[in-house]
Amino acid sequence: MAFDFDAPTNRLGTDSIRWDAFEGKKVLPLWVADMDFQSAPCVIKALSQRVNDGIYGYTHNPLHFNRIIAEYLLEQYQWPVDPDWIVILPSVVSGLYTAVQQLTQTDESVLIPSPIYHHLKLACTVSNRKFQEMPLQLKDRRWVLPNEALPKLVNNKTKLALFCNPQNPGSTVFTKDELTEFGDFCIQNDLWICSDEIHAGLVLEEEKSHIPLSSISNEVSQRTVTLMSLNKTFNFPGVGLAWAVAENPRLRKAIQVGLHQTIAPPSLFAYTATLAAIKEGEPWRKALIHYLRLNRDLIDTRINGIDTLSIAKMEGSYLAWINCDKLQHPNPYQLLLDAGLATSPGSQFGQERFVRLNFGTQRDRLNQALDIIEACCT
Repeated sequence: MAFDFDAPTNRLGTDSIRWDAFEGKKVLPLWVADMDFQSAPCVIKALSQRVNDGIYGYTHNPLHFNRIIAEYLLEQYQWPVDPDWIVILPSVVSGLYTAVQQLTQTDESVLIPSPIYHHLKLACTVSNRKFQEMPLQLKDRRWVLPNEALPKLVNNKTKLALFCNPQNPGSTVFTKDELTEFGDFCIQNDLWICSDEIHAGLVLEEEKSHIPLSSISNEVSQRTVTLMSLNKTFNFPGVGLAWAVAENPRLRKAIQVGLHQTIAPPSLFAYTATLAAIKEGEPWRKALIHYLRLNRDLIDTRINGIDTLSIAKMEGSYLAWINCDKLQHPNPYQLLLDAGLATSPGSQFGQERFVRLNFGTQRDRLNQALDIIEACCT
């Protein structure tokens, strides 16, 4: 079945965070990480049927939902997971905040990568937890952890490490050796781990596949909460459902604190969308990966052709982390915004001389964005 990712979509007036922020202005908004494509036809069909039922009462997990997820994880990542290890959540973000609050005390600290998706840092600051950054290093055009420096970043108050794979914003898909080294470090230093793996289904490198950190060894699994969702891959974050995988019962209990109390459960539409994506969405996902890969290659060619900019390998997701360090302008984000392109400012991720570009969009729009960048930065 053919899927047309070039088909234009109009998101203005749809209460889109990304598009409505600049409504009425001549700005192309490629910042917040959702895509401009319609979701998979199977998801649209399933949601339409549920809407047409006309009854939207209180709901519970669909029958055998955890088992269906476990089977999906085995099929996609060769990761054997007991359905009892799975906890259904409304979002990965709520899981991040719960993990920090429940797996550390107020006088303890957290390790977080840098640069990183801002909610990993916010999960620490709003919980009044100290954090120590692990500055990623650029090696062979890949953003990787500073393994040699890690022992110097922990002390007897460090209790939790936050991780992100594929990495956001750097897009690294970590190898088995890299994951093993980080897992061994956490074992040696008796750290809990919370691994954000929401972009697992968006690996772009043909010779790579996503490897869940918990799948590395039983020892790593016993100290890890893995957060996953199909919201990003199938482009329904506004519907929203996630899950945590925690083999260790202590971690599983911790990640459930507040569920159905201060943290609302997913909606019935979230269950519908997720089930449809799992059962029927794989052909669409593969076609999406092919399209995003071509977008990625276009960005790589054009950005690395501009002397003032550079970009590392984009191994996963649809987010381009553009280095503007050689650009003779104090605020690269503002320069592009004034020219009509909204990106995510690097300061949001801890690196002011970068911008993050969302390339989960039609190629015509992407070329328009790259034309703006080229005009501003050459």
